[in-house]
Amino acid sequence: MALKRRNKVNVEFSMASMTDIVFLLLIFFMVTSTLIAPNALKLLLPESNNQTAAKPATTISITQDLKYYINDNGQLKSVTFAEIEPFLVQRFGTGNEEVFISLHAEKSVPIEQVVKIMNIARKNGYKMILATAPES
Repeated sequence: MALKRRNKVNVEFSMASMTDIVFLLLIFFMVTSTLIAPNALKLLLPESNNQTAAKPATTISITQDLKYYINDNGQLKSVTFAEIEPFLVQRFGTGNEEVFISLHAEKSVPIEQVVKIMNIARKNGYKMILATAPES
């Protein structure tokens, strides 16, 4: 007598849920990658083993040929040295100790230029972060 099973085991695998997860991850990474605003200038920074976790309000960059750039809402803006202080005062006011400014100065920039920027920050009450590359 031949007995037939009523419930057959289905050996197929549905990929629908897997593709949903892949698309959700793809959307997540696309959205988070647009939130990151990398510094467009390639500077060779001095090395240090100390890093800070403070979030800077803006970035000032000094290139090897002593050109100054300010990060203005995600856009790098080329400025002269004389335009730096009025720009910062207009944007952040004076005496605001909650403002952190990140200074990206290439290794070969004379220390005198770095000190001039730091003096502007001190005079207006901003906190300065000197950006460095991690020691290798």
